[in-house]
Amino acid sequence: MKPINTLLATLLVAAGMVGAPVQAQEAQQYAPVFSYRTGPYAPNGIPVANGTVDYLKLVNAQGGVNGVKFKIEECEFAYDTAKGIECYERMKGQHGGAAIVQSISTGVTNALLKKAPDDKISLIIAGYGTPAAADGRVFKWIFPMVPNYFVSADVMMQAIGKQVGGLDKLKGKKIHYVYMDAPFGHEFMPVFDAYAAKYGFTLGKLPVTAPGLDQKSTWLQVRRDKPDYVLYVGYGVMNPTALKEAQAVGYPRDKIYAFWWAGSESDVKGVEEASKGYNATALLASANRDAKVIKDVQSTLYAKGLGTAEDPKTVGDVLYVRGLITGMLTAETVRIAQEKFGKGKPVTGEQAQWALDHFELTPERIEALGFTGIVLPMKTTCSQHMGSYAARMSVWDGKEWKINGDWYQGNREIIDPLIKQFAEKYAADNKIELRQCAD
Repeated sequence: MKPINTLLATLLVAAGMVGAPVQAQEAQQYAPVFSYRTGPYAPNGIPVANGTVDYLKLVNAQGGVNGVKFKIEECEFAYDTAKGIECYERMKGQHGGAAIVQSISTGVTNALLKKAPDDKISLIIAGYGTPAAADGRVFKWIFPMVPNYFVSADVMMQAIGKQVGGLDKLKGKKIHYVYMDAPFGHEFMPVFDAYAAKYGFTLGKLPVTAPGLDQKSTWLQVRRDKPDYVLYVGYGVMNPTALKEAQAVGYPRDKIYAFWWAGSESDVKGVEEASKGYNATALLASANRDAKVIKDVQSTLYAKGLGTAEDPKTVGDVLYVRGLITGMLTAETVRIAQEKFGKGKPVTGEQAQWALDHFELTPERIEALGFTGIVLPMKTTCSQHMGSYAARMSVWDGKEWKINGDWYQGNREIIDPLIKQFAEKYAADNKIELRQCAD
């Protein structure tokens, strides 16, 4: 019989452990991805999730953020708020804990407004969620970053004003607002109401029950009332349904002005030719196949069979690009936090919060990331959590989305007082002490 220590040595040699260097565990940053690849909103959720995951994969393929790679994990919630909260609760403590969450859902975001701060997790809400979160004095842990729904509503009104030769020309006109009767559908109302009061047009409000497959009575009312323009806010299957109904009643699609989550390729699917002239705000960029980041994704991931999307032709579509922006905001937050708290280490929720309070995307950094033509420079501060008020309009030409004109700057004389009003009401209702910010 061999002595025990001799037997152990033999087993270690056999396992290749003697003389082999101990491999350090690779540092990882947990990146939970809330996705809805199923359900009535899947046509919108799939490309956003694909773009988000692909960007994080691209960063990993390029060596990570100062060597720290992302641990990417999707949780399917079918755009159901209750399931989204289940995803959050399940993922928040995984793999060292979540530092940053992006739910891509106004309903889930609203439910996390109190939970995330308690858990010291930063919420990035890029182009959705409560517009009041732009006020960093109240919402320390919530960051709209890119334009919010108040900006979208404002730009929709500015674009209509431009069409008629000036906002003052709207006096006496009739405009209807067709919207999903859900939290995000109501977020636009204060801006539209403010414009109606200021410029003297009649604003009709026509809510549609989610998911929005039954709109016949809504568009029959549009036909009866003959509004000069229709403001439109819907999501998922509601959008092509609305365009089909508008066609059925003969309402001109070029008189419809929608928000950015109703302006993608999936929103006109099946009614491509009939949707010619349909307008929608663009969240920073519309479709883009020429940006360097798109070419990097194609060469680094898809050329090697590593891409997430089933169809590589969708890389560069409107919502895919939006997913890239989502991923980039997460990665840049980690990078900025590392610059402050130490390179080569995963960041905590508190460190991410600091980074998002001091977030800056310069033209030089945008070029280095390959996002030129997709995003504009942006900067946040302690009190100002929305880094940009700029947006453009896009128009569907029957085959693809085209940017229609230059950048609009949201009217801060209308937007900022509304942000302050709703943020301070939220603070009062929830007994939140306003942060004292030096900026």
